[in-house]
Amino acid sequence: METESEPYVRLATLRQLHRVVADLNTARSLADTLQTVVDGIVVGLGYELACVNLVRPDGDLVVAAFAGDPAAEALITGRVGSRASWERRLTMGECWDGLRFIPHTEGWVLLEDDVPQWHTDGPDPRFEDEWHPEDRLYAPMYASGGELLGVISVDRPRNGRRPGAWGREALQMYAFQAAIAISNARLRANMQRALVRLEREQQALRASEESFRQAFEYAPSGMAIAEMGGDQHGRLLRTNDALCRLLGRPASVLRRYSFSDLVHPEDIGTLLRTSAEGGRAELRLGRRDGTYVWVSLRNSVVADAADGPRFLLTHVEDIEERKRHELQLAHRASHDSLTGLPNSAELRARLGARLCRRPQSARASAIEALDAAFEGRDAHGGQAGQAGQAGQAGQAGQAGQVGHDGYEVRAEAGGAGEHGFQSDGPDRYGGSDPFDFPGAPTAPTDGPYDHHVHTVAPATDVDDGTKGLAVLFCDLDGFKSINDRFGHHTGDAVLIEVARRLTTGVRDGDTVARLGGDEFVVLADGLGAADAADLAVRLRNAIIPPIRVDGRAVRVGASFGIGWASCGMSADEVLRSADQRMYIEKRSRSKAHRRAG
Repeated sequence: METESEPYVRLATLRQLHRVVADLNTARSLADTLQTVVDGIVVGLGYELACVNLVRPDGDLVVAAFAGDPAAEALITGRVGSRASWERRLTMGECWDGLRFIPHTEGWVLLEDDVPQWHTDGPDPRFEDEWHPEDRLYAPMYASGGELLGVISVDRPRNGRRPGAWGREALQMYAFQAAIAISNARLRANMQRALVRLEREQQALRASEESFRQAFEYAPSGMAIAEMGGDQHGRLLRTNDALCRLLGRPASVLRRYSFSDLVHPEDIGTLLRTSAEGGRAELRLGRRDGTYVWVSLRNSVVADAADGPRFLLTHVEDIEERKRHELQLAHRASHDSLTGLPNSAELRARLGARLCRRPQSARASAIEALDAAFEGRDAHGGQAGQAGQAGQAGQAGQAGQVGHDGYEVRAEAGGAGEHGFQSDGPDRYGGSDPFDFPGAPTAPTDGPYDHHVHTVAPATDVDDGTKGLAVLFCDLDGFKSINDRFGHHTGDAVLIEVARRLTTGVRDGDTVARLGGDEFVVLADGLGAADAADLAVRLRNAIIPPIRVDGRAVRVGASFGIGWASCGMSADEVLRSADQRMYIEKRSRSKAHRRAG
């Protein structure tokens, strides 16, 4: 760069510029690229000192690379200049196209700012273009989007002169290439960091998947993954060995089913009400051998990927043993430990379930209240009153069907429950609620028009065909003497055998309960007065035959009192009524006759 008119100088400089630019693309990291930039300025562009001030994320510029003077490099490398100070410098002095030159006559005002610098004092220039030690020349570097990447600072041209037009153009071209090289280096660095981060995430994901796989496969309780949504919603996709063992089915077979295919028919509603996310349920699942096992299901939703399909993860815990214990405890609480019959509390509960607080005679007043609520609608009110009267007449004179023991079984709306008690069914108006029509008044609470099937007591003096809930109170005759003479062991054996004979002598839907001591109670629904008397005779005759205990035969008799359950009575009142009738019957017979039956 001695004289611009010398073509060979330009060619030599262009060759050096090409060589140092080529070196920029060989750097492997951002730090290497920055150092290559300043080294290329010193080697190829004819300056003794050069540094790169790189823009940090916070906007300030840090001295990232230095070349030409180890002492100056140690002094300022890593030091930071504020963005405001640099913007001030890039607007001062002379603008040489893309360069900024600040002569020493103006640069003295910059001696006190926070930009790192290495300038020293020197004599005034002897000629016009001589370089002064306090002259400053900057080459800003911009990214493709126009944002500032950094600033190249150069000092001490080897020829001692300010660069001419060609030297300025060479420095500007070099700064442009350096900006590209720095951008590419940053991009490579970001990509490398992203690749490292991705690899770590993939390693963590693989480790997590392996942990999940091991936790899933080797979990001591059952685990299953099922589809969510679509036509195959709920279909099992994957099951672990514990679930396969629990249900007695291989994984290949379980993949054909969903939990709705395996659940007990009575528990399908429980399954459908169980939510997918965080839902819990206790129900029964079918085994391969046709039996059912109690399990606890806990659901959670998992995604295969960020936007991938969602699956249902279900934890299946075997609670058969706990359920068995719960049922045993419930049975012990409601059943007599000696005979296995329902105890006094269970008897009162079953009896109370059939009774309401209002007697049957309250129906007429309720019909009148319903008619009064529909003034001006005589037709409808008349129909309601007629229907109510017809319902009463139907209950009073309803014919029953003959049971397997020869006495009649009442047939009412609703099916027989577990203990033979009628369940709630549609009322006589043809719907599930007689008050469910426009403009209807609110149904009276616990009134005769709720869904309760009222229990009616038949007449005791004459059998008019009315069927009711008979309560047979049984007290053993002669049991105390057996207990005192042969001991409690024999007495317990007698009670067990009597309980068996009573249970055998009633229908499946009837209830035989032990009230305590040697007292038993039978609840038999759908009987008339004659039916109840016949049942008492049959049960007494079943108890009379000798009972063999430890090689000896003992005999007991039985006294029966027949009471009738009716709405408006409490369970205790019904039992007290039957008990009183039993004592009347016991006193009416001689002691010998009692033992003989």
